[in-house]
Amino acid sequence: MSNVILKGVSKFHGHTEILRGIDLTVDDGEFVVFVGPSGCGKTTLLRLIAGLESVSAGSVYIGDRLVNDVPPPQRGVAMVFQSYALYPHMTVRENISFGLRLGKADAASIDRAVAQAAAVLQLSHLLERKPKELSGGQRQRVAIGRAIVRNPQVFLFDEPLSNLDAGLRVHMRVEIARLHSDLGKTMIYVTHDQVEAMTLADRIVVLNTGRVEQVGTPLELYHAPRNQFVAGFIGSPRMNFLEVRPGGAGSVRLVSGEAMHVAADTNALGADERLTLGIRPEHVCIAAPGEDNTVQGTVTLVEHLGDVGYLHVELPQYALPLMMRVTSDARQRAGDTVMLRFPRSHCYVFDVRGNTISVAQRTS
Repeated sequence: MSNVILKGVSKFHGHTEILRGIDLTVDDGEFVVFVGPSGCGKTTLLRLIAGLESVSAGSVYIGDRLVNDVPPPQRGVAMVFQSYALYPHMTVRENISFGLRLGKADAASIDRAVAQAAAVLQLSHLLERKPKELSGGQRQRVAIGRAIVRNPQVFLFDEPLSNLDAGLRVHMRVEIARLHSDLGKTMIYVTHDQVEAMTLADRIVVLNTGRVEQVGTPLELYHAPRNQFVAGFIGSPRMNFLEVRPGGAGSVRLVSGEAMHVAADTNALGADERLTLGIRPEHVCIAAPGEDNTVQGTVTLVEHLGDVGYLHVELPQYALPLMMRVTSDARQRAGDTVMLRFPRSHCYVFDVRGNTISVAQRTS
């Protein structure tokens, strides 16, 4: 078994609480991604699992074994860091095998393990090269190979792609996903990039200020965020947020007065209660004549990204523009007046504490 179980895990640095009562189970063979803004505690949590930092309170289990006091080399984990941490004077073969040689493994076992890892990572033809002769992606694969040869129960990745350019990051995401499929091992991956999280994870753990905000599959977090923080963090570009007030049964009102019907029971809300309406850029659309849930705005900026474009639209009495995704052949230009429609089923409503009042249901 290579499951990971955290029970009431907390971490203090002095009087500062970094992690607050984390309860989490990572199943055997699962790919789980920790995401959150800088300083949320995701790397600290990974280091607690690895044994590189001690737990202030709570318990960490790996493979159903309590490991709070177990040294890192004996926990059955292997960690891949943000920096490649390769020895420049060693060849690829020597870097990959370093841990095995340090552990006094026999030569035949070392050669066999290196050959297998190199084949999996497509490094066989590079084994005699030095790190300076490799690309960034190849160096990261060497670092992963060094973890593979240890045959760990659990792989831990700490932002392994952040030093790569955009093209290499896409390529390495595919490589890591393939590696997980081939090895079938439990993997825990830390990133601040929610696109990496959405494309790699079986489940995502969203962290904020040392707490778990929500755990779920990528689509669960996208379609049913528990609160405004998760709604704004998952999805690119981020969700639009507009201050609104209750507008009667199943509706809210924009600051400019327009009524928006939403999938929420607003009957019990006070007329002056502060609410937030959320809608993703991909769900805002140009209104047809006679449709409801509409508001007029002025295009302030058009971003062309090739296959798609984004309109930045200024709405009456709102300081920040709303973003809307359009097709690449859209004809709107800066200065144009547009009538926008917010489909009821894609409108989210959050209370003053940021908790979701309603979660939109997907419709065709």
